[in-house]
Amino acid sequence: MKQFIYAMAVTFLLAGVGPAVLADDIVTGEAAPDFELPDQNGDMHSLEDYRDEWVALYFYPKDDTPGCTTEACEFRDDIFKFRRMGAQVLGVSLDDEASHKEFAEKYGLPFPLLADPEGTTADAYGVKTRWLGISVAKRQTFLIDPQGRIAKHYADVNPETHSAELLADLAELTGTPPE
Repeated sequence: MKQFIYAMAVTFLLAGVGPAVLADDIVTGEAAPDFELPDQNGDMHSLEDYRDEWVALYFYPKDDTPGCTTEACEFRDDIFKFRRMGAQVLGVSLDDEASHKEFAEKYGLPFPLLADPEGTTADAYGVKTRWLGISVAKRQTFLIDPQGRIAKHYADVNPETHSAELLADLAELTGTPPE
């Protein structure tokens, strides 16, 4: 029975389910919280770096887990569509730079994975969760417009279809087809 409870807890943890440590609610149309985080190569990134571009800022629970790998690989496979639409994909989790580097290399991920081990950016976006004493980011995405405002918040993300969903919404918002 203990193993079953542990397995269920891990499943919920990786799905991003659990009590949230929430910041102020993120509201569509308002300025997105800025951040400054290192990527898998130690390069620093801030939201300001992407002014005049669309940003798909996606939070995920843990490197190299099934749902997170599926989601990252879907973004990888669609990266040229995002680029043609003037959009930058940025992944964020509470894993460290070394974990991100290994994950990005293993799956050939051509976009920055931002390390937020203290969870300050996850807190600012209201996606930090604690489960069984472990902090992770919930699987959620924020589509940020070129002026730095939240254009759309995706609180319920399916890793298998999320990249296509974002591309469709970007096409609608920008009037640019993804292909």
